[in-house]
This record gives sequence, C-alpha cells and structure tokens, in this order.
Amino acid sequence: MYRHVRPVICPPKCVVHDTYTTRQVPVIHPVIHVNRHHVVNVPCHIYKPVTRNVFVSHAYPKHCCDHRYR
Repeated sequence: MYRHVRPVICPPKCVVHDTYTTRQVPVIHPVIHVNRHHVVNVPCHIYKPVTRNVFVSHAYPKHCCDHRYR
C-alpha cells in the first residue's frame, strides 16, 4: 500500500525551561557616626578683693596756726 519513504528531519528547536534559585549576596552599607563636640566660650567672672588699711589721724592739721585759717 504505502511505500516506505525516508523521513525529513528538521533542524532541532531549542526549548528552554528557566528556573531561578535565590542566593543571598552580602551587601555592606558602611555607616559612620560622627560625634561633634562644640566648644563654647562662657565667661567666668573672677573678683579679687583688695583690702587696704587706711589710717585716719584725728590730730590737728599741720597748718592750724597759719594766718590763712584765722
């Protein structure tokens, strides 16, 4: 009935089945903390007490007998 025929072979087709698997990759984010110290000048008032001894004489003035004071 049918004669045996040679088959025609086509070029192969590529069928891709993609699968994805997760993998953790370390990502480093450096954080720099800066502690800033601000120096503020504040006046510190220092009072140095000075003590003086003053002697008051109750004697007569030198020129008590001067003619200008009469």
